[in-house]
Amino acid sequence: QVQLVESGGGLVQAGGSLRLSCTASGSIFVVNTMGWYRQAPGKQRELVASITTGGSTNYGDSVKGRFTISMNNAKNTAYLQMNSLQPEDTAVYYCRAQRPFLDDDYWGRGTQVTVSA
Repeated sequence: QVQLVESGGGLVQAGGSLRLSCTASGSIFVVNTMGWYRQAPGKQRELVASITTGGSTNYGDSVKGRFTISMNNAKNTAYLQMNSLQPEDTAVYYCRAQRPFLDDDYWGRGTQVTVSA
């Protein structure tokens, strides 16, 4: 089992910044990838960004150049730095940890990000 605790969401004006954190605990020794996904009301959950323990990153098209994902392996924590936020970034942001060797994954409870115009 892997437990994920997210923090850092909130309300921000358009053009502002937020940093999300996701700390993993439990059986994390084979966690290979951590990522952030988001889901806005009435929309499907979509990839925001992901990062492997080796440092390879992947971003959704809508956030490229504005968001940066990073990972502190020693702290088992992934971060999402979000700059130039826009109202369309408003969503619940979920952290995901993947263990491909065990063919499973885990999700956090989500943190709300609201961007006002």
